[in-house]
Amino acid sequence: MSNYKFGTNVIHAGQPADPVSGAVITPISLSTTFLQPSPNVLPAGFDYSRSGNPTRKALEECIAAIENAKYGLTFASGLATLTTIINSLQAGDEVISVDDVYGGTRRYMSRIAANFNLKFSFVDMATTDQLAAAFTDKTKLVWLETPTNPLLKVADIRLIADYVHSRNAILVVDNTFMSPYFQNPLDHGADIVMHSITKYINGHSDVVMGCLATNDEQLFTKLKFLQNSIGAVPSPFDCFMALRGIKTLHLRMREHEKNAFAVVKFLESHAKVERVVYPGLPSHPQHEICKRQMKGFGGMVVFFIKGDIATSRKFLENIKLFALAESLGGVESLIELPSVMTHASVPLEERIKLGITDTLIRLSVGIEDIDDLLADLRQALDKI
Repeated sequence: MSNYKFGTNVIHAGQPADPVSGAVITPISLSTTFLQPSPNVLPAGFDYSRSGNPTRKALEECIAAIENAKYGLTFASGLATLTTIINSLQAGDEVISVDDVYGGTRRYMSRIAANFNLKFSFVDMATTDQLAAAFTDKTKLVWLETPTNPLLKVADIRLIADYVHSRNAILVVDNTFMSPYFQNPLDHGADIVMHSITKYINGHSDVVMGCLATNDEQLFTKLKFLQNSIGAVPSPFDCFMALRGIKTLHLRMREHEKNAFAVVKFLESHAKVERVVYPGLPSHPQHEICKRQMKGFGGMVVFFIKGDIATSRKFLENIKLFALAESLGGVESLIELPSVMTHASVPLEERIKLGITDTLIRLSVGIEDIDDLLADLRQALDKI
């Protein structure tokens, strides 16, 4: 599908008409095992559904196509994707992660994987200074989110990739916040790009899943082996649901961004808002990098409300249309307080250091009518 554009690939890549029935929509293949005409002869490449499944294969090929990759793999969750990648390392290896990282990622690295003789450090990657200071000969992998969760800090993927490769390590970029529509890290030098499919790719808050894509055949072979060996794979039904959601990804992302810009404009002018953070704003510290490596700025917005945690709670208790819930990237607008929700597992001292305060509110701006979204924000702010 390399000759086609994004909007065509999300609908057709990996999804030809079924050769048996002619069905234009990829069927759900629920079989756990597949007939072999002779021992270990696999006409379609399938033997056992943990190792490979027709519905999952369709999704993996589609993911690869929209991330400009040769290979794609899917997993039972975004964290299952992370777990599988970390399992590609050896005891004694070291990993450097961006400091402002999803709370679940930090929790897995520092409280689970660190128990198995792996060392993790967390640094600011606005430049390569802290990255270089943390690097040792044992550093094998660098984990980057850009934009980060929740502060929307942005790193120069090409700059980081060049440095990481000069030290013979691998760069993984979590591209969940941007989706493949607005950013393709492999094009900027990343070795692996990963997503929580749960978010924008599926887009309807009804599937938990993760994925990765790469152009490196050796990495793919290793990760494919681990996918099968660890077994944290998604169900065929969830793959079918994700394929259904992915078909409108390009349309949804345009609306997310359009609404996000309107929300940002409203919040910036409101007397009860201290500061707004959004990659599309010229005031964003890395705005020039954003323009260079992104095709758009996404639907994630962060703002700091004037007051304290009581103020934040009052505001969030009075919001009506924005759903007070964790996660992001669905068609519906979501809102949350990271300090006590998505990032509650981050130690208090680290949250303070990062700037994840009790007045930082994260918005996942949905695709509802913008007038209704703005009215909801206005009425909730009026209550504080």
